[in-house]
Amino acid sequence: MYSVAVVGATGLVGREMVSILETRNFPVKSLRLLATSRSQGTIVQFKGQDIVVEEATPDSFDGVQIALFSAGEKGSKELAPFAVKSGAVVIDNSNAFRMEPDVPLVVPEVNEEKVKEHKGIIANPNCSTIQMVVALAPLHRRFRIKRIVVSTYQSVSGTGREAVEELWEETRNILEGRPITPKVYPHQIAFNLFPHIDIFYPNGYSKEEMKMVNETRKILDDPTIKVCATTVRVPVFRAHSESVNIETELPITPEEVREILSKAPGVVVVDKPEEALYPMPIMAEGKDEVFVGRIRRDESVENGIAMWIVSDNIRKGAALNAVQIAESLVKLGLVQEE
Repeated sequence: MYSVAVVGATGLVGREMVSILETRNFPVKSLRLLATSRSQGTIVQFKGQDIVVEEATPDSFDGVQIALFSAGEKGSKELAPFAVKSGAVVIDNSNAFRMEPDVPLVVPEVNEEKVKEHKGIIANPNCSTIQMVVALAPLHRRFRIKRIVVSTYQSVSGTGREAVEELWEETRNILEGRPITPKVYPHQIAFNLFPHIDIFYPNGYSKEEMKMVNETRKILDDPTIKVCATTVRVPVFRAHSESVNIETELPITPEEVREILSKAPGVVVVDKPEEALYPMPIMAEGKDEVFVGRIRRDESVENGIAMWIVSDNIRKGAALNAVQIAESLVKLGLVQEE
């Protein structure tokens, strides 16, 4: 049994982490729930018990063995070093440490062995990257992907609870003929979409897009893969969708892709478009798997495949992947039972 802390325990991802720890029966001896001072005193249930949320401070990690962080980049940078100093292994969901050379960036279905290389911190990749590499890793191992073009259709829950509330409020106001004033996003999101997630860099790409470029290369351990990403926010509450096009070094067919992905861990193939069967956000919401469909040959290149990938961004894209990393630590004997 292990002493676990969840930092950011009252947010969308933090609450999902707590729920997944319970439903997957992670061997929790004690659970410490931490958040900002605004959430101090909030009650969260775990296995039928009420746990009081405490304020996260540098002194919060005494005796903690595994610390799941969903505290944002600023919170992780401030508090993760103190957790490590206290002896905890930090599994961080933010962008704070992902591209640090000595921090493993882990998706257990893809590169579980990398957890062995941690020096106190293991990074959870970006949500849109996770679902893509779960589907692409088995194909890369077989056919060697040399180029990826991806366009994402990302739900508002990726921004957080306030964005979910904004979509609800804007939708109601539009349907009832009332004016709207966006607060979370730069534009109206209800009945709209925009290719703007996070800040833009001088090269014209957004921070979210460059995360997909750099993280994909690191996770697949291949800096030669060319990646072009366009990330789009859409008026969907939960689950991200992606249109993904790959070009491979070796010949590849849709039939081979379906066969490989049907056996790949964490992947469900839903690919009968003639019967209107393909992955959709409402299919993935609340599910752990990555759903793949619309698998077809790219007629414009010699070795190309197009596909459609959908997954719950709060679960596999964040909370579930973090808990799976914790499970890997336990399985590989990298934390000692109390």
